[in-house]
Amino acid sequence: MKDNNKFSLSSLAEVNDKKIVMLVLDGLGDTNNNGRGTALQIADTPNLDALAQQSATGLAHPIAPGITPGSGPGHLGLFGYDPIEYQIGRGVLSALGVDFSLKKGDVAARMNFCTLDSQGKITDRRAGRISTEKNRELLGKIRKEVKTEKAEVFFETESEHRALMVIRGHELNAEVGDTDPQQTGKAPLEANRPPFENSTAAGIAANILEQVREVLKDEPRANMLISRGFAQLPDWPSFHESYRLNPVAVAGYPMYRGIARLLGMELFSDAKTPEDILKDTVKAMKDHDFVFAHFKDPDKKGEDGDIVGKVNALEEMDKALPLITENPPDVLVITGDHSTPAALGNHSWHPVPLLIMGPGTRGPYRMKFDEVSAVGGELGMIRSKEIMPLAMAHAGKLSKFGA
Repeated sequence: MKDNNKFSLSSLAEVNDKKIVMLVLDGLGDTNNNGRGTALQIADTPNLDALAQQSATGLAHPIAPGITPGSGPGHLGLFGYDPIEYQIGRGVLSALGVDFSLKKGDVAARMNFCTLDSQGKITDRRAGRISTEKNRELLGKIRKEVKTEKAEVFFETESEHRALMVIRGHELNAEVGDTDPQQTGKAPLEANRPPFENSTAAGIAANILEQVREVLKDEPRANMLISRGFAQLPDWPSFHESYRLNPVAVAGYPMYRGIARLLGMELFSDAKTPEDILKDTVKAMKDHDFVFAHFKDPDKKGEDGDIVGKVNALEEMDKALPLITENPPDVLVITGDHSTPAALGNHSWHPVPLLIMGPGTRGPYRMKFDEVSAVGGELGMIRSKEIMPLAMAHAGKLSKFGA
């Protein structure tokens, strides 16, 4: 029976001509790097600091305190989809991101080329970040030699070490174990290990990956594929249905284009550099009232343990910021999908700095845009799923609740 008392933000959403931009600096949050400060504290970011002085600021938990998010849940939270309720494996996002024609019932998985040592243990989960061209070459070889009679299998290049595998067959489900142990020094896991031993798709995946190991055994670096995020297409409300907005994405990497497509966002461009991202964001604002703009480099450098590179990436974005602040939207949100401290070389549970500039803030404030200063702003500590309602409110796009 339908619950008529269940609240939906869409019931308050109003259409007006105000523009909202959400600029996501992937992996933005950091730790203090042995007393040197976070990447934002180390970086010279006068434009971000100037924005913080006239904005509502705070820290956002992508999922909940202590929970380390993947990129998919991190972005879903930013778009107001509670990541605990709306769960999706990364395979679907990868498939949509590379324009693969995913069908209902297909089982998709995100793949990494990795390096195995002579004992079969993983020494590099990203195979030295092989080139996209090498990725295509190796997948071409795999397509020719890997066969299965129980289903169709498709391999597609995503970028660098990242790839996609899709299994298409009769009455399959996504009950397949990830084979990526998420750390080095361990052997890949079995796709059909308990509790997946009775899953047809898990058996097919295990057989495929066994063949892949044989095909790649003589490669010096990319000598195996590991998988994670097995998933099938969900049936979710679109971003437009949720907020009555006309959304568009400026995103350079397949994963994030996939998230945008999953929620029904139009894709404007695949810009990757700060300058191109912000130029295209300004262009996209002309015909859309919500722009999701994504910058990957802080996360990439954090995963590589490169604090200098992460600082440089933030400074590059800061230098480009006048491209949008001189042509500002009505509401500008700047934050990250999760923290990727260079000291850890991976995602972490730390909350992420958040800035919302627009009508209705209580500033001006005397602060920088960093993890320590942000928590002293008017937003305090919130969860990422609360950002969209705040952005909508600042843009005058939410009516009053109740009489």
